Amino acid sequence: MKIGVFALQGDFERHGEMLRQLGVEPVYVNRAAQLADLDALVLPGGESSTMVKLLDDEKMFDPLVEFAKTKSIFGTCAGTILLASGVTAPVQRSLQAMDISVERNAYGRQVDSSIRRVMPEQAFEERTSPGELEVVFIRAPIIRQVRGDARVLVSFDSQPILVEQGRHLAATFHPELTNDTRIHELFLAKLRQP
Repeated sequence: MKIGVFALQGDFERHGEMLRQLGVEPVYVNRAAQLADLDALVLPGGESSTMVKLLDDEKMFDPLVEFAKTKSIFGTCAGTILLASGVTAPVQRSLQAMDISVERNAYGRQVDSSIRRVMPEQAFEERTSPGELEVVFIRAPIIRQVRGDARVLVSFDSQPILVEQGRHLAATFHPELTNDTRIHELFLAKLRQP
């Protein structure tokens, strides 16, 4: 299984470390040609408008839209914004890969960043080990709408913060900044499903 980590911006190295802990050697992706060899891709946190610009500069935006139609993507924070079908505050282009609408920086500025502990939904705990999750919010978006067959796996203050749809997974927080590997494990498990 070959998993790429988008490596033009964001904390891609922490995602790479998490994947290594789980026995997967990551491929750091910075060119469109690399997508052809991958089974899945992680879109890390960072600054989503900068990511869109970098994807355009490297001529990766359209190839990534095509990739998302048949391969799995796990987005965290800014990566979740890129996966969404609707983005506000302000409106921004996205990959249109998941039936979710996202409001950028909805939890506030950098100084409003926080670490919380939350209990996942039963649908999450049935597929991994049970117990609280530590969630790290850094200028986090809020998922304002979940539509179609997208499903909420974890919520905080009645807002979805981890959502799956088909082969894709989206978190508004940063699981790579904790020692808990369960969310990355869940993504790997999705890849092994027939």
